[in-house]
Amino acid sequence: MRKLIVSSLALYLLLCTSIPVLAQKNISGSAEIQLSLEKLQVIGNVLMIAAHPDDENTALLAWLAKNRKYRTAYLSLTRGEGGQNLIGSEQGDLMGVIRTQELLAARRIDGAEQFFTRAIDFGFTKTATETLTKWDRKLVLGDVVYAIRRFRPDVIILIFSGTPRDGHGQHQSSSILGREAFRAAADPNQFPEQLKLGVEPWQAKRLLLNLPSYTPEMEKQSAATPNTLRVDPGAFDPLLGVSYAEIAGMSRSQHRSQAMGFPERKGSQKAYLLFQDGEPASKDLFDGIETGWSRLAGGGKVAEALAKAQAMFDPRQPEKIVPLLLEARQTLESINEFHAKQKLRDLDELIAKASGLYLEAAADRFQAIPGKNMKITAAAIVRSGLKVEFNQVAVPSLSVETQPVRSLENNVVAKVDLNAAIPASTPFTQPYWLRAPKKGDMYGINDLRDLDTPENPPLMAIFKVKVEGQELSLPRPVQFRYVDRVRGELTRPVVFAPPVALKLSDKALIFPNRAAKEIEVQVTANQPNESGKVRLELPAGWQSSPQSNLYTLKETGEQATVKFKLTPPPADNIGRVKAIATTSTGEFSQSLDAITYEHIQPQAVFPPSEARLVRADIQLAAKRIGYIMGAGDDVPTYLRQLGAEVTLLSPEDLTRGDFRRFDAILTGVRAYNTRADLRANVQRIFDYVTNGGTYVVQYNVMEGGFFGGDPKILEHVGPYPMKITTARVTEEDAQVEFAAASPLMKWPNIITAHDFDGWVQERGLYYASEFDPKYKSLLSSHDTGEANLPGGTLYTAYGKGHYVFTPQSWFRQLPAGVPGAYRILANLLSAGKHPR
Repeated sequence: MRKLIVSSLALYLLLCTSIPVLAQKNISGSAEIQLSLEKLQVIGNVLMIAAHPDDENTALLAWLAKNRKYRTAYLSLTRGEGGQNLIGSEQGDLMGVIRTQELLAARRIDGAEQFFTRAIDFGFTKTATETLTKWDRKLVLGDVVYAIRRFRPDVIILIFSGTPRDGHGQHQSSSILGREAFRAAADPNQFPEQLKLGVEPWQAKRLLLNLPSYTPEMEKQSAATPNTLRVDPGAFDPLLGVSYAEIAGMSRSQHRSQAMGFPERKGSQKAYLLFQDGEPASKDLFDGIETGWSRLAGGGKVAEALAKAQAMFDPRQPEKIVPLLLEARQTLESINEFHAKQKLRDLDELIAKASGLYLEAAADRFQAIPGKNMKITAAAIVRSGLKVEFNQVAVPSLSVETQPVRSLENNVVAKVDLNAAIPASTPFTQPYWLRAPKKGDMYGINDLRDLDTPENPPLMAIFKVKVEGQELSLPRPVQFRYVDRVRGELTRPVVFAPPVALKLSDKALIFPNRAAKEIEVQVTANQPNESGKVRLELPAGWQSSPQSNLYTLKETGEQATVKFKLTPPPADNIGRVKAIATTSTGEFSQSLDAITYEHIQPQAVFPPSEARLVRADIQLAAKRIGYIMGAGDDVPTYLRQLGAEVTLLSPEDLTRGDFRRFDAILTGVRAYNTRADLRANVQRIFDYVTNGGTYVVQYNVMEGGFFGGDPKILEHVGPYPMKITTARVTEEDAQVEFAAASPLMKWPNIITAHDFDGWVQERGLYYASEFDPKYKSLLSSHDTGEANLPGGTLYTAYGKGHYVFTPQSWFRQLPAGVPGAYRILANLLSAGKHPR
């Protein structure tokens, strides 16, 4: 038994890094079988490199993977942590988790694979110099080299030029590092430590640049560029029923958090590839590269069997080609070569599909507690007349297996249960890039092999079956299968959770004066009959009462709220508080961030149950605030901590509500972009201002152009004309000039230069570049070497009231607990209460 488990574990480790996790629905069909059979006959790899999720050319990826049948991958240097969020309030680490999953959802559609480096998207930057200073340049270059050595692309495609015309400094850097890595990957003296990890030096045949063709002007310029190859992802595939450009629209639209809904365009759509390095190509991007089985010694017999299978393929009886596939497998198994190993895994999956063989491993729950047991039901069914034996299923990481040894009857499900004891030492689920502390703007990933997979390898079951006498090992993720009454049957990955999760009320706890404040800790049981006590770990000078609170929870998922009275020190102070639960099995201090959006797999992240403590003198005269939520942010939560009563305004409120009850109305981020009801009722809000109200507008995004939208959507963002552009200040420590003499900078808080200390990621975004002289600039700033941007925050009196346009990134600064940001925003909201 021990020998079998060790053998299965070795296989498991290999498969986890090589087999992509199956999509939500495991739907097989003859079209998929035919495409897989065609792809098996092509040997060639293409790697695309850029900086972020949504930078990739999805049309080109789909064309390469589904038309040319190459093994295709996208290397995104970052996970997009610094991006904005159109669908929720997640930022930073959680934004990276969401965008990772959006990339994986896109890849399941366009057929490519996904890789990352350790680099963190720290926000928009305008220069490669800043990017490669904040990142550890050598480490990121090494990660790109490792990806090339591991994937062995014949052709590498860069999305960006590496010049200032790319705009974003991280865009530029992706090209700069890609060019260096093209040659460095082939040099054994470069990053020699990688050669101990199972990779070898690799020289890709050629390096190409994907020229932009988003607009007719760009396409005309790209078409006129010498030494350019042209391909057409707009080509129609009758087997798929769509063009590759249409697939690209579906794929790109998975980037919902970035408002990347994209048309499924029909008709010819050229892509232009400019030679950069390596061997030139005159006709095709694979000029001079053998892409058939003659590329491999001994591949001739494999090619012959696959060609016969292709010729006799009958979509109504796909199982007829299985004997030929098994014949190809016998030869392929004996070829010890990089491509052969990958093709063997692909061939095994094709044999399963053609045989009508379906396998699954279903857990009895999606949350498993280390030290406890979990039931896993393995099921197998064959829907053809082939002889298939279900011989073994193992979950190597849990050291459990069973050997049913039974022949499968046609269209009859065979099931076997495994009772797995989860080792108490099993670490709680956490994205591998978040397990260790960050090192500046790099993830603290110590083992480079973690980057072999774009996300945590799932808990995997290995099925051993015999098809017509040949044994296959097929991996399947252990998943929890359930039925949603609206969405139908779904699955979600199994996560390892602490017995209890703790959640402090907010990420930052603000004490605007010396008064004590009641804070809450939510306690959630992840198993039945959970009890213990909760205490707070505080920095010096802070006190809590009581010292601890007891809780008793009988059911899984049951919650309790324990309260503490927290007294701050009298003077300004910043620290951190941690909530800790003591149970019969130990101490636990994990929170739970559950990410649930329909377009991605549910995600569970267990960060420390901590919050930032901020004691600072902050006055807010506006006590009743109406908030028009836009794309989603947490600003209302943090305004409530200053003592404000914040009301989220519904469409009904905007249409018929009485605004006079509010001291101020504040729009959320992108409210004008996302709320048609706001745009329809903006005159009612301006009437409120005319009669003495205060209206404060946060940032919005200009629309129109290549990605669509209404370019007039921001015409009435203010009472007087202003032009909003993409101008921004990306340096969070950029010097800020402020109108110190303005009443809005003097009351109720006296604003000083210190209030601009400690900001995170950026100063602001989507500034007004042109504006009516009736507006007065309150805040202006600029990035190094650039002209001053006076449109940072604009104020105008309007009738008896006050209007403020402020694209500063309050939505980042308030959750980060930046004292000065609270003080400045409090002044803007209090404009109508000034004792003039």
